[in-house]
Amino acid sequence: MNLSSSISGKNLQIQRLHRSQLEFTSRISPRHHSILKPSQRLPPRINGVSVRCSSTWHWSSRFSIGTRCVPDKCSESSGLDQDSSNSSSQMLEQKKSTIVEILKQSNSLLPHVVLASTLIALIFPPSFAWFTSRYYAPALGFLMFAVGVNSSENDFLEAFKQPAAIFAGYVGQFFVKPLLGYLFGTITVTLFGLPTAIGAGIMLVSCVSGAQLSSYATFLTDPCLAPLSVVMTSLSTATAVFVTPFLSLLLIGKRLPVDVKGMISSITQIVVAPIAAGLLLNRFFPRICDAIRPFLPPLSVLVTACCVGAPLAININSVISPFGFAILLLIVAFHLSAFVVGYALTGLVFHRVPNVRALQRTLSFETGMQSSLLALALANRFFQDPLVGVPPAISTVMMSLMGFSLVMIWNKRKEKNLIKQS
Repeated sequence: MNLSSSISGKNLQIQRLHRSQLEFTSRISPRHHSILKPSQRLPPRINGVSVRCSSTWHWSSRFSIGTRCVPDKCSESSGLDQDSSNSSSQMLEQKKSTIVEILKQSNSLLPHVVLASTLIALIFPPSFAWFTSRYYAPALGFLMFAVGVNSSENDFLEAFKQPAAIFAGYVGQFFVKPLLGYLFGTITVTLFGLPTAIGAGIMLVSCVSGAQLSSYATFLTDPCLAPLSVVMTSLSTATAVFVTPFLSLLLIGKRLPVDVKGMISSITQIVVAPIAAGLLLNRFFPRICDAIRPFLPPLSVLVTACCVGAPLAININSVISPFGFAILLLIVAFHLSAFVVGYALTGLVFHRVPNVRALQRTLSFETGMQSSLLALALANRFFQDPLVGVPPAISTVMMSLMGFSLVMIWNKRKEKNLIKQS
């Protein structure tokens, strides 16, 4: 009994000793604290922050020292400095990316800018009258340069895999549209009794290439077909250097004199050269293109606003004249018929294509939206009668408003169809 009791007593003491070591691992005397290993004297870290330990007496525990750990000020300040520097750099990067995104997305304001510039030009013409006809060619050249900078060889290679659609868009631009222009130009002179120059202006609008806004309208409705629209517009724009002067000679030559050589030279300077310069810059100097590309959309919107408002402001007397309303109706009917014919003919020819609706919308934009600014520049440069520039001036506004109205209508229909399918 004595032996067993002594053994159990020793075991009990050993258990108490282990318990005291577990419970009071931090309770050591200052004298023993000084002989700890250097690794043991390093300040502990809590959540990645160094802490400093200070000793305080706990009177509830007899002759024991409690250890209280507080964050080390030096390490904390260095950690905060690193965090603040990282957060500040991240904030700067976020701000830069936000500004770049805002600049890139400024094209979404284009429909509202077109409408606002139209109203301002009608209400207060001097606000845009300073943008005279001599600025039209440089402004259009800048827009063509922006198209070249934002294009690449890959876009064209991918789009050229659909040659039938490209050919259909080209036929709509330079065959269907000129026929409609000749029809409405003849109606203008014969049925409405308007001056010959007005009919010639409508025909001139029908002879020019596709508008760059058609590619943006396609991007808003069917983004997957935007490269195809770019190729269609670029092809019609590049060949307009020869096609537009000869179509103008064919349709207008019997009514007004047409300078074919002058038109070829002018279109080369306004359209072909800027697009080629943009493509070459994008090909050989990509860093420069990356630097200037975010600033091109807002500048393009500003230039487009001036090109829309200035023709109305300069030709305000003709627009508000007794025959101004008749010209407006004829221009609206011309563009509306071009939109409808482009949509309907595409449905008949490509009815077996899986995504026929999207292709119909794309070719409708290509057929219904013309580069009226180019027609206006040609009218001011090669026709002596200022009335020739009135239809292109009105067309610049109405084409944009009608095109973006179709964008909103078709997007709403797509949303309704998705809701029904879901």
